[in-house]
Amino acid sequence: MVFHDQPDPNEREFDRSLRPGTFADFVGQEQIRDNLRIAIAAARERSEPLDHVLLCGPPGLGKTTLAHLIAQGMGSDLVITSGPALGAPKDLAGTLTRLKRNQVLFIDEIHRLPKALEEYLYSAMEDHAIDVVLDPGPSGRSVRLGVQPFTLVGATTREGLLTAAFRSRFGILERLEPYPHKDIEQILLRAAVRLGVTLEPAAAQLCAERSRGTPRMSLRILRRVRDLAQVQQKPAIDAAAATEGLLRLRIDHLGLEEVDRKLLRALIQRGDAIGLKTLAAMIDEAEDTLEDVLEPHLIRCDLLARTPRGRVATPRAYEHLGLPAPAKAPGELPLG
Repeated sequence: MVFHDQPDPNEREFDRSLRPGTFADFVGQEQIRDNLRIAIAAARERSEPLDHVLLCGPPGLGKTTLAHLIAQGMGSDLVITSGPALGAPKDLAGTLTRLKRNQVLFIDEIHRLPKALEEYLYSAMEDHAIDVVLDPGPSGRSVRLGVQPFTLVGATTREGLLTAAFRSRFGILERLEPYPHKDIEQILLRAAVRLGVTLEPAAAQLCAERSRGTPRMSLRILRRVRDLAQVQQKPAIDAAAATEGLLRLRIDHLGLEEVDRKLLRALIQRGDAIGLKTLAAMIDEAEDTLEDVLEPHLIRCDLLARTPRGRVATPRAYEHLGLPAPAKAPGELPLG
């Protein structure tokens, strides 16, 4: 069971039902939350749209939730789209010209926006106008259309893929970090109340410790553990139910799932540095999944290292899998 960035429709609806309704209900990321609240309050006092916002960070940390809270704070509707959905200028032009004054446009995976559309957005973000080409070619004509003042909220897991010119047009740039266990516990306990189930503190701690510091993953673990406790007719989700549920999900004490261990075994089996494309083919996963979902946690746990020659397993990876570490060649630097 792999918790990828794109949940299935049922899980997406589940996550939405547990989404905090106000900044006060949003647990964690205190500095980011306070910065946004101040910016929103100031913009509303001036009766101006909020500066454009870029939210960066790994999947599942709350970028979409913050976009909803920004729109709510501005007293506006949220218009949602994504980089891959905007393939041509006409797609973006239609979205921009339909925006109402002070509305919030949320573009998920904004790093996947075609470069031509990035430049198309510049004039909309700064000058509130877009140039639509009517007749392409040397004698082509274009018409300039006005766009209502709006706030663009972009979410990205790959900030480095955005051009410097595009990043500079965002007045507010915030980077989300994985949550400490205590914050995840708070999120789980609040979610359990909203679900109408009792989650014992020891069970919340177990689930939080294996959630990679990611609220989305913790809520999906809660969903599965809740199912188990229900089938076992337990009045509450206790530590025993949480332990059994995590065992059934094959999530170990570091939050690693079977696909993570498969990745580490592939590195160890090869015994040498491996490039991204080769590694993706070896474990039958998309390159984006490796870079955005799997590798960041493995690197934080000191199980994988990126070197100029490729990815390598660290000595701790051998230890975690119960395998003997390779003998170090003379003059070789230690891995990691």
